[in-house]
Amino acid sequence: MARVILADFPAGGPRGSWPAEAKAAELTAQGQPATVRMDLDSDRFLVVPVRESS
Repeated sequence: MARVILADFPAGGPRGSWPAEAKAAELTAQGQPATVRMDLDSDRFLVVPVRESS
């Protein structure tokens, strides 16, 4: 089964910047519950639907 990725962000962003969490919060506020997961292989933060996060 393929995982749905709504957005992705590099892990090396500016200190104090949380763009993946901000995007997940924005999507959740719009009615599409989302969460953030770390992809260690690609060193990126992935925003995924809550149903896909397990």
